[in-house]
Amino acid sequence: MLISLHLSNSLPKTPNLSSSSFSSSSSQNPPLYLKFRTSHRENLRYLRSLGIIDSNTKPHKLPSPQVVQHCLSTIDFLKSRGLHNTDFSRLAYLCPQLFDLNFDPSEIEPVLDFLITDLQASIQERRGLVVNCPQMLFSNVEYCLQPTLSYLRKLGVKKLNVPSTLNAHLLNTRVEKLRKTLRFLRSIGLSHEEAAVFSSRMPAIFGYDIEDNLRIKFEFLVYEMGRSLEELKEFPQYFGFSLGKRIEPRHWHLKQRNVQIKLNRMLLWSDNRFYAKYK
Repeated sequence: MLISLHLSNSLPKTPNLSSSSFSSSSSQNPPLYLKFRTSHRENLRYLRSLGIIDSNTKPHKLPSPQVVQHCLSTIDFLKSRGLHNTDFSRLAYLCPQLFDLNFDPSEIEPVLDFLITDLQASIQERRGLVVNCPQMLFSNVEYCLQPTLSYLRKLGVKKLNVPSTLNAHLLNTRVEKLRKTLRFLRSIGLSHEEAAVFSSRMPAIFGYDIEDNLRIKFEFLVYEMGRSLEELKEFPQYFGFSLGKRIEPRHWHLKQRNVQIKLNRMLLWSDNRFYAKYK
């Protein structure tokens, strides 16, 4: 990693390694330039500051100069694509392979281009999507990301460029998993069009396990609560609430008082408001 120091007439005793240049104190004298190679120790300190190297790493387990230089090249590449210093600790934790010696930054260029050209995200939105789901960088554009984007758009899911955690993981979900969720919605009585509308209103449903989450909640809704499919269609957000912590306790609380209210009121109200209303 080369750092250029832009100096005035005299050299300071301790150069500031965090800056690439200093302004000349005199416009009459042309500045001098000094280039030197940053020490391995300084590079390690820099990687620690970004969170790429754990501060508690033992000296004998620190990366070699070759690995460090490769990390620095990767950092420069990612920064040139809009990533910030504050992003690297998360990237290193979730996707350590980004900083592996065998990683070639050009491998993820198609994904970065896809987010701009196909998804039509801004550079800042792209950054947010990558930080929220860095595993996306290793997905195949042609066979994974493009088919998923097309499928979600056909369902009517909008604003996928918004850099939310949900959108980032949705885009990195394979089409077959999305189809399984649609098949489940069809199996409980929704038409294809109704299932599409339902999922577009509640896209988080694609992240829930069918057998261990969706089916259990649906069966509780129908068999224990005695609710209809029509009520569920009106309030697809029902699937987003915890069965054990929200749905069941409030249902039994109302049943003991012989009270029947709409699903949205039952679940959307805060605990204070709900239990104060139905004492």
